[in-house]
Amino acid sequence: MNYPVIAEQVLDTVQGSWWSRRRRRDDVPSLPPGAVYVFRIGGTYRAFPEGMVFDPSHPDVLDASSVSLVDTRARLVEVERTLPSVSEADNFTVRASFTCQVTDPTVIARQGTVDVASPLRAYLLGDADLPMVSAGHRVEEINAVRAEVSRRMTAYSAVVPPRVAGMSVEFVSAEVSTVESLRAWEEKVRDVHRDGRLSQFKIDLETQNAARIAELLTQGPTHADALSIAREEIGVTEAAARIHRTSEEQDARRYAAASAAQTHAQAQETAEAQMRRDMALTLLREVSTGGFVDYQLLEQVLLDTGARRSIGPGTAADTPAAKSTPPTPQASAPQDRREGFVQSEDDLL
Repeated sequence: MNYPVIAEQVLDTVQGSWWSRRRRRDDVPSLPPGAVYVFRIGGTYRAFPEGMVFDPSHPDVLDASSVSLVDTRARLVEVERTLPSVSEADNFTVRASFTCQVTDPTVIARQGTVDVASPLRAYLLGDADLPMVSAGHRVEEINAVRAEVSRRMTAYSAVVPPRVAGMSVEFVSAEVSTVESLRAWEEKVRDVHRDGRLSQFKIDLETQNAARIAELLTQGPTHADALSIAREEIGVTEAAARIHRTSEEQDARRYAAASAAQTHAQAQETAEAQMRRDMALTLLREVSTGGFVDYQLLEQVLLDTGARRSIGPGTAADTPAAKSTPPTPQASAPQDRREGFVQSEDDLL
């Protein structure tokens, strides 16, 4: 950007007598808003009166050898300077802002100040102590460097104000921009942190939804159907049919469970009865073969089978197991029967 001198152009000499001399309008460049003409006449510079309609026959226009277009509006100009850090691989960049406005266009045209950023950059480089502000910091400590640079530049501009001939210049602010590598790193850390927070948020949301659904299910299918009806996901007829179907299924399961329990009980009772019969037969075989008989066990078996008969006083409870004797044909001789022993299979019945 050219500022404050926008353009410069050499003008040809106008030929002719003094009453017929007239410069063509095309010889002079158009004037943009906020700018003024400064003509060079010999060794002097004269500004064309501001606000006056351009007159090609004006003496200054006729006698000028060149013309400069000078922007007189206030502008904000920024200049940069690199500052060192603790690491040789990283640097800080200071961007200083100045407000500039032309006060004397003829001086600006004489100086030929096409880019005011050049003298302002030289002014910024003139502070020899500014690098020491950042030299003891790492690039991660950029906020501390920003504060110190701002204080340093405010003090420096107050003691040594910036000066450009023909312009008023004021220091506005100084900013320290982030190093590109640090910016990329911080952006990566920020993105990872945001992704982590988003993932955690999704997990929390899923957990909350699961808890609500679990609470809903604990209240039974009727409550779930009522909620579906309220959300217009199902109709009342469909919900009633589902409740009826569920009730029938529950009744069928209860009937099946009761039937299975009854069948199991009958099977268990049959097995127990068969076991008692097997024990009784075993004891009878022992008696018939003349083996030892446990009368207490025999009495218990008879009680369980419902077929116990009185064997005689003082037989099973008080008499130890003994070896039985074979039956005798003289059944009328009670003196040959031994107490506590079963003489024949008829005695068991």
